[in-house]
Amino acid sequence: VIVIAATNRADVLDPALVRPGRFDRQVFVPLPDVRGRYEILKVHAKKVKIQPPLEPKLQRLAKATPMFSGADLAALINESALLAT
Repeated sequence: VIVIAATNRADVLDPALVRPGRFDRQVFVPLPDVRGRYEILKVHAKKVKIQPPLEPKLQRLAKATPMFSGADLAALINESALLAT
């Protein structure tokens, strides 16, 4: 049986899962750079009505959000849309 899982909180996993020989492979996914953040924002902004021109706004937002993960950027777009309404 092969189990693939993802977490950002390995400290809360059951001790039986993290015993030696169980899940000894860890893959760290780095946070996106400016270009990656811009592309992520473009994907999540497709479903939101934004006044044109869209590109400069998303580029400025991508530059202003270092240390944001993809989930953080999606939440940012969603919360902004909720606040705008």
